[in-house]
Amino acid sequence: MSSETAAIPGDLRTKIISEPELILEDRDLMRALIAANERIMGGNIVDLRGIAMERLEARLDRLEETHRHVIAAAYENLAGTNMIHRAVLKMLDPVGFDDFLKNLESEIAEILRLDALRLVLESAVANDDPAARALGGTLLVAEPGFAAAYLTQGRNIPIRQVTLRQVQPDSDLVYGERSDWIRSEACLKLDLGPGRLPGMLVFGAEDPHQFKPTQGTDLLTFFAGVFERAMRRWLS
Repeated sequence: MSSETAAIPGDLRTKIISEPELILEDRDLMRALIAANERIMGGNIVDLRGIAMERLEARLDRLEETHRHVIAAAYENLAGTNMIHRAVLKMLDPVGFDDFLKNLESEIAEILRLDALRLVLESAVANDDPAARALGGTLLVAEPGFAAAYLTQGRNIPIRQVTLRQVQPDSDLVYGERSDWIRSEACLKLDLGPGRLPGMLVFGAEDPHQFKPTQGTDLLTFFAGVFERAMRRWLS
């Protein structure tokens, strides 16, 4: 038996021979073995196998990072889906319109983790409708064209059903006293049926990153569709 072999304790040598994958799966150990091999070979010899292994290792790191991002995105999407489903079921509970509005401001806003929630309905008699004002702070009755102007912010751009953006409200018209700390919002355009003016549902958040233009809108589009149908029932 050579001196190099004898330097390895017998039980350890037997363990390595019987389970070599223990070494192959240990990245730090493999890196140390490759470095030792390069030192033995000298600086004038290019170890192509070592270079290939380094490239494979870098590729594996990138694949693992991508895998983590995919898993995180899938989990976030599942959590968002469950949240929207819970909010929709809760929205169908009330049997009266005033309870429907109270439910929006309390339980549904809590489920969706919102700091403010406003339902905007356009009316030709916005300033002369005491019945609407008596329904509380959740409902804002506005003049015709208000929703389109709010969604576009005066710009000549197409109106999407869901608009996500970071904001710093310059008035308290929509959010009232909460305007000072709303930093992002989701605006859901509502089609309330033939012959009716459009409406809008506005979600406000203190977190500036809760609603961003780069986020997907599929779940909120679904919520808006359910909400439109519920509102048509109340308005009929």
